[in-house]
Amino acid sequence: MQKNRIRQEVLAAVLTALTVAMSILVVIPVPATHGLVTLCEVGIYTSAILFGNPVGVVVGGASGFLIDIISGYPVWCLFSLVIHGLQGFTVAYMTKNRKLAIRNLLLPLLAGSTIMVVGYYLATSLLFGWPAGLASVPGNLVQVGFGIAVTVLVVGSLTKIKPNWVKG
Repeated sequence: MQKNRIRQEVLAAVLTALTVAMSILVVIPVPATHGLVTLCEVGIYTSAILFGNPVGVVVGGASGFLIDIISGYPVWCLFSLVIHGLQGFTVAYMTKNRKLAIRNLLLPLLAGSTIMVVGYYLATSLLFGWPAGLASVPGNLVQVGFGIAVTVLVVGSLTKIKPNWVKG
C-alpha cells in the first residue's frame, strides 16, 4: 500500500516536471491573437488519461502553478492551480472506466478544455474586467484545440504500442 502511494507520488512529480519543461521550452507564437501555444494541456491530458486521479489533479495543478512562477506571472499562480487541477481531475474522472479509443476521449477532452477556457475567462474578468476576459477566449481556444489534437496523437500512439502501464 505504502509502496504504491510512493510510486504514484513520484510519477506525478516526474510528469509535472515534464509538463513544465514542455510548456516552457516549446512555445508556438499565434500571430492572430499575439499569444503563445504551449504543450501544457498535452501533459495534463495525457497524464490524466493514462494514470487517472490523483495524478491528473497533481500534474494539472502543480504544472500550472509552476509554469506561472517560472514565467514571471505570479498573479496567475492560484488561478492556474485551480483551473488546471480541475482540468486534470475532469479528464481523469471521465476516462476512468473507458477503453482508450479516440471516440471515447473527445468528450472528456472537450470538458477539460471548457474548464480551462471558462476558468481563464472568469479569472481575467476578475482581475482586469470582462472585456479583457472576453479577449482571452480566442487564444485559449487555440491553446486547448492544439492540446486536444496532440493528446489524441500521443495517447493513440501509446495505445498502439501497448506498454504494460497503458490501460485499454
